[in-house]
Amino acid sequence: MRAVVQRIEDAKVYTEGTLDGKIGKGLLVYIGFCPEDGKKDIDYMVSKITGLRIFEDEAGKMNLSVKDVDGEILIVSQFTLYGDCRKGRRPSFIRAGSPKEAQETYEEFLDAIRKEVSKVSTGTFQAEMQVVSTNDGPVTLLLDSEKGF
Repeated sequence: MRAVVQRIEDAKVYTEGTLDGKIGKGLLVYIGFCPEDGKKDIDYMVSKITGLRIFEDEAGKMNLSVKDVDGEILIVSQFTLYGDCRKGRRPSFIRAGSPKEAQETYEEFLDAIRKEVSKVSTGTFQAEMQVVSTNDGPVTLLLDSEKGF
């Protein structure tokens, strides 16, 4: 499982011009799945995302998590996170999970993260979406449940 996590002031996601999800201060999380992802990957990513200390405390240090600041999370599924660009110029998506497998894992991931953070919005799985966000910092982090980076 891979994620790109951005600290944001606000974010919105649209599908076919219709607003799907909208949040204020918190995290915008792009999430991708591979066929091998299971419960341990979900548990790792939920714990890591909700526990990342990337919000500033009263001293200006990045010391608080999204839970500490009562922040919101916008989750956007993105199979392109498994795009392999090492060979040639066209990405290979061979490591991305099939839509059926990925959607099952996505739903399990959403259930798990909603147990940790009450304010969670999403885009539409396997849809063309437009994401609008105001980055804060900017702070952008890459996560991989296999700890590949």
